[in-house]
Amino acid sequence: MSAPARRELADFLRSRRRQVDPRAAGLPASGARRTPGLRREEVALLSGVSHTWYTWLEQGRDIHPSRQVVDALARTLRMSPAEHGYVLGLTGHGGPAPDGAAEGMPGHVQRLLDALGPSPAYAITADWSIAGWNRAYERLYPGVARVPAAERNLLWLVFTDPAVRALLGDWATDSRRFLAQFRAEVGPRLADPAVVDLVSRLEAASAHFRAGWASHDVDRFSSAERRFEHPEVGTLFLEHHQLAPADAPGLQVVVYTAAEGSGTAARLQVLAGQADGG
Repeated sequence: MSAPARRELADFLRSRRRQVDPRAAGLPASGARRTPGLRREEVALLSGVSHTWYTWLEQGRDIHPSRQVVDALARTLRMSPAEHGYVLGLTGHGGPAPDGAAEGMPGHVQRLLDALGPSPAYAITADWSIAGWNRAYERLYPGVARVPAAERNLLWLVFTDPAVRALLGDWATDSRRFLAQFRAEVGPRLADPAVVDLVSRLEAASAHFRAGWASHDVDRFSSAERRFEHPEVGTLFLEHHQLAPADAPGLQVVVYTAAEGSGTAARLQVLAGQADGG
């Protein structure tokens, strides 16, 4: 593991250890505890490793836990599937991480976005820079075409652009969800210069980001309905989908489709008509 990955693993394990109720781990609730959660020696005992070895792991020392040990720690610390996958990635057991930024925006991916008509869609690179979008997405969020290219990063815009904050139906919850998904994706690449720079700038720009980043929350993406508040057409209920083109490594396509029975399809058509000058 790289030094940044070891530090992240150490911080992540500590944060999860403090969240486990000893009773849920089968331990007696009696006895004063100065801090919440499990003690290091308890995690070590329940996971079948030595107290000293586990302490070294939380200290970020250069040791390499096996897949079996990582799985045992995940069970002891009651990790979610997303958290378990995150730790596997940090320890080198989660498969190869995607490359950094894709080389430009492939023409065929842009044509795919354009073919989606009134459904807003965009493409992001591995560090969440927005590489391309269709006219429907620009109508949903006009700022995407206005911000400088260096700031055209989804996570940056979510935490710093007031227009995005107003657009998201529940910004406080939505932004934390975005952050947890971002961390899950970039965990094995925390030392990448683009990721380091983005996190550093966001920590300086947003107290909400700092608190979310310090929480070490991770989560997998899941297709679900999201609410948007558009200044021109009102409330939109959109199903959020994410696709990975097989021939464009490091690129992901995000598509919003109208939720059934919500009236959103008609509102998207209105936006599309405005984009066409109607």
